[in-house]
Amino acid sequence: QVQLVESGGGLVQAGGSLRLSCVAPGREFSNNDMGWYRQAPGKRREFVARITSSSRTLTDNSVKGRFTISRDNAKHTVTLEMNNLKPEDTAVYYCNSIPVHYDWGQGTQVTVSS
Repeated sequence: QVQLVESGGGLVQAGGSLRLSCVAPGREFSNNDMGWYRQAPGKRREFVARITSSSRTLTDNSVKGRFTISRDNAKHTVTLEMNNLKPEDTAVYYCNSIPVHYDWGQGTQVTVSS
């Protein structure tokens, strides 16, 4: 019955910022690692960032220093703060549990223009 809902995407110019949110109302949310992924046109879905149940974080080198993942277990939400966006960040962004995934949500589109 878990339905992942991502929001916060949009069109932004290079160097701008966006904050993405994910609501994951699963019963075991607080016990799960959660992550953000992205998929650009013609590309495979790729890992972006991960946060453990105790809020330890890991970000892919491509976004390190620019993106920050966080979570609020009380609200069952995961956030991705994106700064200094680049055109190559353009993709549909998804959240999910790690390593065992729920059904994927619809994602939220991030488009970065030059």
